[in-house]
Amino acid sequence: EQGAAGAALHVRVEGVVQGVGFRRFVQRTAERLALAGWARNLADGAVEVAAAGAPEAIEALHAALHRGPAGAAVDRVAPLADVAAGLPF
Repeated sequence: EQGAAGAALHVRVEGVVQGVGFRRFVQRTAERLALAGWARNLADGAVEVAAAGAPEAIEALHAALHRGPAGAAVDRVAPLADVAAGLPF
């Protein structure tokens, strides 16, 4: 999603994404890309990610989410209908 101030991303990441440092991977990647947002574990084993910033940075984060850190096995990155309020990492 893009707006006048930049772009935003709100997705659900499924697969082996908990207990492998996925949220920390998201935080480090987003900080390197100068994005604001958050990541949280969901009860069903998925991770929810919301981020906002420059369109190119959002694209780079989205690509990184498909890879994840060593030990992760991402099966799916599914967009969510809305963009959640961004909180600093």
